[in-house]
Amino acid sequence: MPASILGQVDDPPGPTAACDAAGVTLQCPACDSSHVAQVLGDNGGVSLVCTACGHSWS
Repeated sequence: MPASILGQVDDPPGPTAACDAAGVTLQCPACDSSHVAQVLGDNGGVSLVCTACGHSWS
């Protein structure tokens, strides 16, 4: 058994791999960043939030 897992896993995907379920890259309309997260709204809807600039939209 190896002493470290660092050589056993691939590098995490970069910002270009940020995709939604349909395989479309999500980008912030305010700053064009691909650092986008999906969040649940108060009424169960899904909104998007840019983790780079804080802009939110749905």
